[in-house]
Amino acid sequence: MFGRVLFHSTHKSLRLLICAAVLACSSVPVLPALPVIAAEGPSGLPLPRFATTRSTPINVRIGPGTKYGVAWVYVKSGTPVEIVQEFDTWRKVRDVDGSEGWIHQNLLSGKRAGVVEPPDGETQVILLAGRSPDSGVRAYLGTGYRVDIAKCDGAWCEVSASYAPDNGGHASITGFLPQDKLWGVYKDEEFD
Repeated sequence: MFGRVLFHSTHKSLRLLICAAVLACSSVPVLPALPVIAAEGPSGLPLPRFATTRSTPINVRIGPGTKYGVAWVYVKSGTPVEIVQEFDTWRKVRDVDGSEGWIHQNLLSGKRAGVVEPPDGETQVILLAGRSPDSGVRAYLGTGYRVDIAKCDGAWCEVSASYAPDNGGHASITGFLPQDKLWGVYKDEEFD
């Protein structure tokens, strides 16, 4: 194939063996890993960052372009995703279960949403009336419950949880969740 170099597995094994030997004989000290710092993508925005899907349906592709196959389809707008890479007008996203694929930038929104992630062994998180465990219970949210995030102060996030009341229609309830119990916001991240 033009413009591609193919290696047989024996060549790869030989290269890996040579690299390992060079590293073993090297007198270069091994330094501890540095903390991960957000980089800036070609868009000028930080990477990684969280966003939400703008519309439905949205094809998530296996590569950055319409010539690539569809890996899966988002069928609900407002789904939180983490943008982990950028290529031209395409964004590589990761969802709450760790799956990755590519979405065109026009299909994403900067609006923030999250998914409730209770601590191990628990099945729900308490939506509180204020930024304190003693502030009063507003609701109990189960694992995977989607919430809109209004703002976070590094420890607590003000969120809105939508639901369908027994009498029909649509309603929402606002309150506060500990920031570490949400997927869709980084530890110690602050925004409003």
